[in-house]
Formats: sequence, C-alpha cells, structure tokens
Amino acid sequence: MDKVIIKDLAARGIIGINDWEREKPQEILINITVFTDTRRAAETDDIEDCINYRTLAKKAQAHAETAKRLTVEALANDLARICLQEKGVEKVIVRVEKPGAVRFAGSVGVEVERSRGT
Repeated sequence: MDKVIIKDLAARGIIGINDWEREKPQEILINITVFTDTRRAAETDDIEDCINYRTLAKKAQAHAETAKRLTVEALANDLARICLQEKGVEKVIVRVEKPGAVRFAGSVGVEVERSRGT
C-alpha cells in the first residue's frame, strides 16, 4: 500500500485537562500517514485521482484549532476519522503531540492507527 505523508503540521488549540490548559491555545504537532493506492493517480497525473494533502492538512489543522478536546487521544481519533472520510484512504496513522507538555521531554503524544470499516 502506498503512503501520503503530512509531517510536523503545526496547530494551536485548546487541549488538556488542567484549567490553565483551557485558557489559551497551545502548540499541537500533527503527523499523518494515509495509506492509499496511487497507481491511478500516477497514470493520469490528475489531482482528482490523488489524495489532496493540502486539503487534508487544512481539515486536520482547522479541527485541531477548534475542537477544544480534553485529551490528545480524543483529538487523534477525531483526526483519524476525518482522514478516513477522504476518498481513497484505506488506512491512517495519526500522531498528535504536545511539545513541552512534560518537563525534560521534547513532546508527549499519542499515535493511533485506524482502517476504513473498523
């Protein structure tokens, strides 16, 4: 299966369970790998046969910035569901990280893997 990768997509949104985390947007880092078959897109060289990574990135970023989720787990699952709604996406891996959330760690996060129909 072929992959379309969106790496280190930055968003700023409300995420967390602590009162101070609910007051102002924090940095959220998103990585998405969608699994698809790119053979038709390669043959036709037509964007209509491709996973449009720009559109997908905009949807993911917009959701992350407006969802106001309490947990990274919930946001990662939201983003996986959004990706699976795109035509041609069979499977997705979504990683959501909160840089600086834990002292002495570059970031903490969650990675989920979801497939169409599951």
